[in-house]
Amino acid sequence: WEELENACRACNRCGLCRRRTNVVFGVGCKDADVMFVGEGPGEQEDLQGEPFVGPAGKLLDEMLCIIDLDRSKNCYIGNIVKCRPPGNRDPQEDEQEACIGYLHNQIALVRPKIIVCLGRIAAMKLIRPDYRITREHGQWMEKDGIWMTATYHPSALLRDVNKRPEAFEDLLSIREMMRKLKCNM
Repeated sequence: WEELENACRACNRCGLCRRRTNVVFGVGCKDADVMFVGEGPGEQEDLQGEPFVGPAGKLLDEMLCIIDLDRSKNCYIGNIVKCRPPGNRDPQEDEQEACIGYLHNQIALVRPKIIVCLGRIAAMKLIRPDYRITREHGQWMEKDGIWMTATYHPSALLRDVNKRPEAFEDLLSIREMMRKLKCNM
């Protein structure tokens, strides 16, 4: 873990490194059964060096609580890119490619039973390039022995509260899969 995190903190593979305050490596239980993956850090995450700490992070914590998860106890949270894109724009493909190896190594170390992609960018990178979040959220697929699904990014739920009932159904589906796979809760 330490070697991977140090390599990530020293990374200069793409232009995002020039503007970062902190590398946002990841947080949580390093042997969690459930891993959440977002797209990249925002302003608060860049300042604090931890994923999902702003308003979207508060909402994510509430979502986790609904399904008996807690970032400090029984899940792991990371991002596709580890440095903040300017203006919180979507990470570009070359930035994602420069950083994805770190995430793959985190996944290999955590060895989760379930990965939940938070939003379209993460789902397109981890599940399938043509993934459609509005049509496919909450659907499950197994990939390399890991069950994967996606739900709306907490930021999207802050912008559009009408998506919250669908996200709630996704959470119930995640909890059911956790029970089925006998995940630590």
